[in-house]
Order: sequence, then structure tokens, then C-alpha cells
Amino acid sequence: MGTQQTVDAVVIGAGFGGIYAMHKLANEQGLTVLGFDRAEGPGGTWYWNRYPGALSDSESYVYQYFFDKELYQDTTWENTYLTQPEILSYLEGVVDRFDLRRHFRFGLGIAASNYDDAANQWVLTTDEGDTIRATYVVNAVGLLAAVNMPDIPGRDSFEGQLVHTARWPEGLDVTGQRVAVIGTGSTGQQVVTALGPQVSKLGVFVRTPQYSVPVGLRPMAEGEVEQYHEDFEMNREKIFGSALGFGIDEVERSLWDYSEEEREQIFTDAWNEGGGFRFMFSTFGNLAVDEDANLIAGKFIKDRIREIVKDPEAARRIMPSGLHARRPLCDNGFYETFNLPQVEAVNVTDTPIVEITATGIRTADGTHREYDVIVFATGFDAVDGNYRRMDLTGRNGVHINEVWKENPTSYLGVTTPGFPNWFMVLGPKGPFCNLPSAIEAEVEWISDAIAHARQNGIAMIEPTAEAEQKWSEHCSDLATGSVFGRVDSWIFGANIPGKKPSVLFYLGGLSAMKDLLDQEAQAGYPNLMPVQSSADMERDQPSLAAAS
Repeated sequence: MGTQQTVDAVVIGAGFGGIYAMHKLANEQGLTVLGFDRAEGPGGTWYWNRYPGALSDSESYVYQYFFDKELYQDTTWENTYLTQPEILSYLEGVVDRFDLRRHFRFGLGIAASNYDDAANQWVLTTDEGDTIRATYVVNAVGLLAAVNMPDIPGRDSFEGQLVHTARWPEGLDVTGQRVAVIGTGSTGQQVVTALGPQVSKLGVFVRTPQYSVPVGLRPMAEGEVEQYHEDFEMNREKIFGSALGFGIDEVERSLWDYSEEEREQIFTDAWNEGGGFRFMFSTFGNLAVDEDANLIAGKFIKDRIREIVKDPEAARRIMPSGLHARRPLCDNGFYETFNLPQVEAVNVTDTPIVEITATGIRTADGTHREYDVIVFATGFDAVDGNYRRMDLTGRNGVHINEVWKENPTSYLGVTTPGFPNWFMVLGPKGPFCNLPSAIEAEVEWISDAIAHARQNGIAMIEPTAEAEQKWSEHCSDLATGSVFGRVDSWIFGANIPGKKPSVLFYLGGLSAMKDLLDQEAQAGYPNLMPVQSSADMERDQPSLAAAS
């Protein structure tokens, strides 16, 4: 029989969100808090994604916490972008700096979270069967954590090594081997670029070719890090006062106000400087809303691909088409990799994968390619996937899958009706931006909401259904007005077979999102209602502002 324990709060996950939530609740508020993560240490997605070439696409000086000036100024960066080992080391250092490790149980996950109506508590069950009762639950389970592993016929028959990039085995060395990579999103591009020069044969299986630009990876210049440290307040203000939080100039100028020659130069300058979000949002202000302007940007990238990839047929197989309207990608030599003689592009729209055999992959044209290792770079069931895989029930035993049957939703990306004192970091319809900055804003709001409720004697809080509905409609309206809403991609859940595509993000920007969170808090949380007992469930309950 498992053990039983009662605490003030439970934090699920130990990435950027879980670490900061633990600091806010345990260190600053002094609550009794337990944290859980199935990983053997902190890091979240950066613990699991150890594949070769793993790199952040946010610049080093912005892919950081900003809640502590000394922490920021004690952190240094060798290059303009951070590798997976560097990010993991940084997060491990934050955990130790703020003495958070003692609050976490690593190597242990939460299998079930069930609300006890009678006791007004959450009952959480660990993978080992232990029970924890808590008043508050903060879910920092990760935006990209629920692994998507396509069920290709014959997958289990492969006699070589089959891996997913998010579960890369420690010590796996593919040097000199025959490797297949399935998928060419951000992760696929990084792993292809890293493995291309190392292996004897690399087959790159492409379903939806993506637009990508150079990342702009380079060593920090002399004095550059020191300047970032000195400009801490200015950097923080710029990042949290921007739409994207990437530290880039977000321009308003229209592509149509410039000649073809001027456009070409602006695009060229952005290509040379590097960065996917910079190319899309620092060149012209209408690329994300004007299809015709967007297609001109896409044509520029396609022209560069034709210049870089020497074999026209290889270039055709990896050539994107249509709108440049998925998450903007950047790479460190992806297209150049296809000039290596051992690298082959296989477009699975032309020749679909029929089966995985004991020794390789067979495509619809009858070709059988032999491999020693097959790498799935097939991404995640993003945003809501981790919640759906959990035994998660709110009031009256209603499962989250029932609540989100038609549309995974929330109020402000952090909480949802029917789940009192249950909070999400980067939940459905949260901001589409540089994630550590969004995490920081959301965790601070969650912590303040908990403190406000405790100070006012409110046992349980949750958003009204009306507030959630209005937020959902607002997010949908923003998506409809953007080119992002006009293509199928993972940011709408379209990468998961059988999953109903839906709006998963708030596209209004980090600054607007933070303003909305601040306004809700400053007004006394008018869209949250107090729940004193299981009888207090009528939708005409007063708001938390009225109660306080």
C-alpha cells in the first residue's frame, strides 16, 4: 500500500515552468510544496531532447529567466544560441542556486490527478501508487512533451535501433552507420544537419517541406556578454514589452511600400543575420497577415534553396510550397546537408512509406532502403497532449478529455472551469512567443492568484465559463486573421492523426497577454469565482473580486 501525504501545493514538471513555480510557491510564499518529474533530474524538455544538434531558436540572452538580476548577470554565453547541454546545465544551476532540489521527486511522475469534491482537495497518485492531497496543483508538464510516434506498419519488426528524438538514448553513436530520419520540422532539421557529415548513409523522409532560414549561430563578440549584462533592465523591458519576446525589432512597415530591389535587400539582410522569427517579423509587418506579401517572402527562401542545393531533384523534394505560415524555423546548414553524397531526400508525398521492415524502409514505388538506425523526428502531441494522457478529473469526476472534447481551451492559458485551484503553465490558448518569457509571466500570475485567494480566505477558485468562452472566441478570431490559421501544422494539432484541429495558441503577443494577466490581477480577479464547497457550483456565483 502506498504512502499518503498532504501538502499545500503540487508542481508537476521541472522545466522552466516547474522550477520557477516551485521557487514562487515554496521560497517566496513559504507553502509546503512537492514537485514531480519522470526525468531523473531538472530540465523538462531539455532533459529529454538530447539528440545531436539540439539548439534553442531564441538567442542566448533572451532564453533566460529575468526574475532575478543577479542570476542573469551571473550567467554567461559562449555563442549567440544555446545548445541542449548548455540549457540543461543552466536549469540545473538555477535549481541548486535557489535550493529547489529538495522539493522535487525526480524519476517519479503523477499518474492521476482527481478532484475530491467533498474535501475540496486534489488527490494525486504517483506512478508508484503513493497519494498526495493538495489544495493547489500547478501543471508545468511542457508544451512539447507528449511524444508523437507514428504507427507505421512493421515498426516493431525493425531489427536495428529505432529512436525518437525526444528519447535519444544516452551514448548512442551513429558514426559511420546507415541512418533514416523521418520528419523535417525544427527537430528534424537539427538532427539531419548534425548527422549528415557523420554517417555513411542518411535517408531524410520528408512529408511537408518547411521554410527555413539560417539561424545565425556565431561566437559572442568581445564585450557582447558584458553589454547584455549591463543592459539587463532594458532587455527585460524590451522582451516583455514586445509581441514575440525574442529581443528582435518588430516592424510595422508594409512590404508593398518598397520596391522589389528594396525588398530583396531587406530579406537578404535578415537571411544573413539569421533567425526564423527575425526573418518573418523584422523584415515587414504584414507577412503574418497578408497572404500575397507572405508568398513573396516564401519565394525568397525558395530561391535561396535552389541556389544552395546543387541537385535540382533533391531541391524539389525538400522545396516548401504555399504560405510560410508554420512556426518560423531556422537552421545551421540544413539545406547544405543535401549536397553531401551520402544524403538522400525522400519525399513521402511522392512515394509514401509503405512499411518498416526488419532491415529498413519500403516506399510505395517498391524501393527498399536498408538502415541500421531509424530516427523519428515526428514531434509531439503539443499543448494538450500531456493532459489528455493523464487520469485527470475535475469536479463531479468529469475527465479533461470530456471537457476538451471539442476544443482544448482555458482562460488566459492558465486555468479552466470545473478544475478549482488547478493551474497550467503554457496551457491551451497561451501565448505564441519566446517560451521562457511567457512562462515567467504566467507563473507570476498563478502565484499571485493563489496568494490573493489565501489572503482573502477563499478556499477554491476557478474561472467562469463565460470568461473562458470569450477568451476562446478571441483566440479563434486572432487565428482567423493570421496566415498561421490557414495551413495545417502542429500549432493547431494537425500533426496528430485523428485529432480535431483547433486553436491551441493566443496569437496576440506576449506584451498583450501580460497586460491581460496584469489587468485581471489588478481588478481583483473578476473572472475567477470562489468555490467554498461542493455545493458552491452554480454559475451565478460571485467573482473573486466581489468576494474580496
